[in-house]
Amino acid sequence: MGVADVQKAMRKLVAAFDELGIPYAIVGAMALNEYGYRRVTVDVDVLLTRESLQRFKDHWLGRGYVEKFPGSRGLRDAELGVTIDVLVTGDYPGDGQPKPVQFPDPAAVAIRSGGLALIPLAKLVEMKLASGISSPQRMKDLTDVFELIRHAKPGRDLSEALDPSVRDKYTELWDMAQVPDPMPG
Repeated sequence: MGVADVQKAMRKLVAAFDELGIPYAIVGAMALNEYGYRRVTVDVDVLLTRESLQRFKDHWLGRGYVEKFPGSRGLRDAELGVTIDVLVTGDYPGDGQPKPVQFPDPAAVAIRSGGLALIPLAKLVEMKLASGISSPQRMKDLTDVFELIRHAKPGRDLSEALDPSVRDKYTELWDMAQVPDPMPG
């Protein structure tokens, strides 16, 4: 399974959502890629409501998609072998504990770009910061924001669009990203 398979799986998944009229937003590494920070990934992360996830399962399970395990929110593209991780509206990033940042409703926030519904940049950054701050095991989410700042160059003022609980971490990472790498590679 390569990058092309993950990209193909994402396009296939998006077509399945569109066929059923299910609101969704691509999140995670695939969204980072769309915003200009190329990160290799082996799965597709998508934001859905609980109802939409159930509707998708009712229609597509056994018809190209399987659950990672019975009752799982995670799915797998049976043809391509690509894992699909589902984030659910109302849940909390990182440690899963209540916090000011929750996964939003894709119908309310998703933006269309290049045939995809994407999580807006500010929401993606906000979710990754909340995840990385609350869970040491999710440190890569903070690294993703740092690398996104270095590669896509969002302004420091993006912090104004973020929840106050994650603003300071964004400006800290933004400031760090402005320091030239002493050992360019």
